[in-house]
Amino acid sequence: MPPQSTKELERIRTACRAMVNKRAAVSGGSALIPVPGIDIAVDMGMLLELIPAINKKFGLTPEQIDRLDPQHKTHVYAMIKKIGTTLVGVVVSERLVVAALKKIGIRLAVKQVAKYVPVAGQAIAAVLSFVAIRFLGNSHIDECFEIAKAALEET
Repeated sequence: MPPQSTKELERIRTACRAMVNKRAAVSGGSALIPVPGIDIAVDMGMLLELIPAINKKFGLTPEQIDRLDPQHKTHVYAMIKKIGTTLVGVVVSERLVVAALKKIGIRLAVKQVAKYVPVAGQAIAAVLSFVAIRFLGNSHIDECFEIAKAALEET
C-alpha cells in the first residue's frame, strides 16, 4: 500500500536513511578486508538488497505499482520517467546496479587504488566505500520520495 500522507512519507524517508547508513557502514568495513574484489562484491550484494527494500517502503516496486488503479499507475510511471531514474518500478538486477555504480566510478577506482597504500590507504578506501554507498542510497531515497510525493498529491 502506498504511503497515505506526507508525514508518513517523511517517516519512511528517515527510516530508509538509517537503513542506508547501516549498509554503508558495512560497505566501509568490507573495504578493510585485504582480499581483492571482496569490497565490490559486498557493494553489489548490498545494493541488490538495498534498492528494492527502499522501493518497497515507498510503495514503488513493480508489484505495488501494478496494483494501483490505471490512472494512478500512469501518473507514477510518468513521474518515474520525468525524474529519469532506472531503479524505481523495475526488478533491480545486477546490470542496473552496475550502471548505478558507474555513476560513482571515480570514487570506486580511487578506492581500489587506495587499498594498496598501507594503513592510510585502507582507511581512505573504507571512507570512500561508505560515502559511495551512502550517496547512491540517499540519491535513490530522494528519487523515491519525489515520485511518492507526486503520486500522493495526484490522488
